[in-house]
Amino acid sequence: MTEKDTATENMITDAMANPSPAKSMGDPGITPLSPSHTQNDTDQVPSGPSFDVVVAIDFGTTSSGYAYAFTKEPECIHTMRRWEGGDPGVSNQKTPTTILLTPDRKFHSFGYAARDFYHDLDPSESKHWLYLEKFKMKLHTTANLSIDTDLHAANGKRVKALDIFAYALAFFKEQALKELSDQTGGEFDNNDVRWVITVPAIWKMPAKQFMREAAYKAALVARENPEQLIISLEPEAASIYCRKLRLHQMVDLGTHTTQNGFSPTDNVGSGITQAKEHVRRNRQSRTFLVENVIGELWSELEEGDRYVVVDCGGGTVDLTVHQIRLPEGHLKELYKASGGPYGSLGIDYEFEKLLCKIFGQDFIDQFKVKRPAAWVDLMIAFESRKRAAAPDRTNPLNINLPFSFIDYYKKFRGHSVEHALRKSNVDFVKWSSQGMLRMSPDAMNSLFKPTIDHIIQHLTELFEKPEVSNIKFLFLVGGFAESPLLQQAVQNMLQGRSRIIIPHDVGLTILKGAVLFGLDPSIIKVRRSPLTYGVGVLNRFVEGKHPPEKLLVKDGTRWCTDVFDTFIAADQSVALGEMVKRSYTPAKPSQQVIVIHVYCSEKESAAFISEAGVRKCGTLRLDVSGTESTAPRREIQTLMQFGDTEIRAMAVDVSTGRTVKASIDFLSC
Repeated sequence: MTEKDTATENMITDAMANPSPAKSMGDPGITPLSPSHTQNDTDQVPSGPSFDVVVAIDFGTTSSGYAYAFTKEPECIHTMRRWEGGDPGVSNQKTPTTILLTPDRKFHSFGYAARDFYHDLDPSESKHWLYLEKFKMKLHTTANLSIDTDLHAANGKRVKALDIFAYALAFFKEQALKELSDQTGGEFDNNDVRWVITVPAIWKMPAKQFMREAAYKAALVARENPEQLIISLEPEAASIYCRKLRLHQMVDLGTHTTQNGFSPTDNVGSGITQAKEHVRRNRQSRTFLVENVIGELWSELEEGDRYVVVDCGGGTVDLTVHQIRLPEGHLKELYKASGGPYGSLGIDYEFEKLLCKIFGQDFIDQFKVKRPAAWVDLMIAFESRKRAAAPDRTNPLNINLPFSFIDYYKKFRGHSVEHALRKSNVDFVKWSSQGMLRMSPDAMNSLFKPTIDHIIQHLTELFEKPEVSNIKFLFLVGGFAESPLLQQAVQNMLQGRSRIIIPHDVGLTILKGAVLFGLDPSIIKVRRSPLTYGVGVLNRFVEGKHPPEKLLVKDGTRWCTDVFDTFIAADQSVALGEMVKRSYTPAKPSQQVIVIHVYCSEKESAAFISEAGVRKCGTLRLDVSGTESTAPRREIQTLMQFGDTEIRAMAVDVSTGRTVKASIDFLSC
């Protein structure tokens, strides 16, 4: 075989499918797709088994928690038991997303317990322990996420990300099952639980699949029962909960009036402050009652009304646009989820940059490695003061510097912290004789500016889209939504075009909505595809239509290679349960597995898989072993479902009617 023939054979294989295991014996893969057009089927897929309870885990970048509801009492949402520990000035309705492993890499603790234990370790000991925080963002920022992706602990050592996420989910499983067992007076069976895990809507499929793989590793659910776990998109969950809001459960900023008796003359943020106090007084019950039907706020909406949910978390800001469908109050997504890494962590990075400017990048890098527990202390102190930032604040904000910071700096530089501040030319940060950095309000507000500017720019661009006109409400949710600086910026940007609604206990909005989603996953009836998905196929070559370099002649037939066969287009509306059908034929009766490359693009259309912006993003795997047939041409009909929070595949051997095991893998590319 000539080099050209070999290249031709490889092109056929890649254009049609990844080769089967029989490729070494000359098997070219699979024959071209048949049919080559999309056929939609909107029949609902079976709902699957029923469960006694729904437990939702809000796995956040900075804080996490769980909530649950019994299916017989869907109007009662119970939030997790009060967490031990806490920080002054910071609510502990959830626990920090921090995890501690022993020096031999065994799980030790999670949340406040992990942070406090790590804090109390002697520096000579702590450098051997593996402490991780704010690690969720790695799933969003890693370009080629895989099962083998690593994370870095505070001491610089590498650990498998899958292990860390699995440890965290196993911790929540243990906590939730223990609480359910205490509630019911007997050992609660995990098989009776439907689990829900929240993820940002802007996450791509590999990150969602990674969370599912972590759940399997944590034994949250078995791989054989995938329907026991559903992935909930965070702004969708918030949207579902906001449907249930009563007037006393929210603050309305859009009209400069606040509910629950708060004065319209109160400055920005004071409504939230009073709301938090109201929640604190009522925290004892930990049970939230939601409306059986739609809430009072929703009664103002009419068929076709539109609203935006802006989920401002620690790592990401997620935006979704929904339209109400009455009378059931079902939701339709109008524009594909958007956003970016504009969460409150950005303010922490700005603070770190400020410290580098004052004390030197070399010192800060060294201090983080040599005194990791003290660095955590410093960032906790900053977090508390960060939450006190407000547009109208006049008095300075004091941030405690740990003694080991002051001591280590003197050893490192040979002069004092106070001397460094004087020499730095950063005149808006002073040294306090009590051992604190004293920041002017303007200095603190300037740390917020880059992050808030990103959010406002994104919102401005979103509101310019034709699908995002005539927005009645803008719901501001997530922990960062409590920031008066962010609230004021959103108000200034909207200029009264929409009412801005902030639910009370805003940090639990997603958690409570995720429980409601688990009780009724069909509530979102129409979604928008974030990307264009398809496969590479051979089509008959058409002169004048297809480029000459794509011509392939095989057995006398002229084919066009690398044709992008679109399953679904970016921003296309997809109904829940809607199917895309394709048929595949094994090349030989002996073929056991068909593996087909899946390609994606942010563009709404693509002609060829070789185009710029088109990339291989996954593999569709059809296990055809055990479905052998005497039929001269075996047809494997594949159904792909794109209208849910995850992409699913099912397949059947047409000649025998037997189910074929089908899966789409987005982590192996």
